Amino acid sequence: MNYRFEIAVDSLESALIAQDCGADRVEFCADLSSGGLTPSLGAIQLAVERLRIPIHVMIRPRRGDFLYTDAEIEMMRRDIALVKSAGAQGVVFGILLADGHIDSERSRELAQLARPLSVTFHRAFDMCRDPRAALAVLMNLGVDTLLTSGQAESAAIGIPLIADMVTQAAGDIDIMPGAGINAGNIGRIADITGARTFHFSGKATAAGPMVFRHPQLALGDQSSEYTRTYASEERIRGIIAQLNSC
Repeated sequence: MNYRFEIAVDSLESALIAQDCGADRVEFCADLSSGGLTPSLGAIQLAVERLRIPIHVMIRPRRGDFLYTDAEIEMMRRDIALVKSAGAQGVVFGILLADGHIDSERSRELAQLARPLSVTFHRAFDMCRDPRAALAVLMNLGVDTLLTSGQAESAAIGIPLIADMVTQAAGDIDIMPGAGINAGNIGRIADITGARTFHFSGKATAAGPMVFRHPQLALGDQSSEYTRTYASEERIRGIIAQLNSC
């Protein structure tokens, strides 16, 4: 069975680790702890220069909900244009209306602006009111990939809905499970849902290299001021190997 693996990363270093571990592509973001935001143009350009695998770039102007102002939508338009000019292969976005339905008008506009790049609708889908109606909208829009946890805290818990989405999509859109995927559950998720593409970060946290640490001042969350999150080669290889051995 042929499976595909998308690794979510928020640094060039993590992207290179993912590539070396056999990832088929990366979802390139900033600030994965918030669910991913649009990275800087410089970061995108450098990733395009250094990576041999496709790069799908997160288009998300801020953390929080997915109801965007006109100014935020304009930011997304401009970021998509910059991503195209940088040479990336795909974009990742999600837009909802205040009533919890997919914002089909703006989603169509951004998807058309992004072409011929690949278009992924991200886990904004998991916050929508009616997942089956939302999937029908995305299929009508011609979105290539849907990232979803099955409207659950993790893809393992959301297996029943993910399986339904795979059946409903019937190959017209790639249903990509994501959230909490690890070596212990990816085989079960694949077997039951029938999904063939999987999204995970395989991230780990380690102490940063700073020697001097100010004893009285923190500019951010004090618990994470001197820690760094990165893609773990061991975890990524373990997840991929577990599924490929099935």
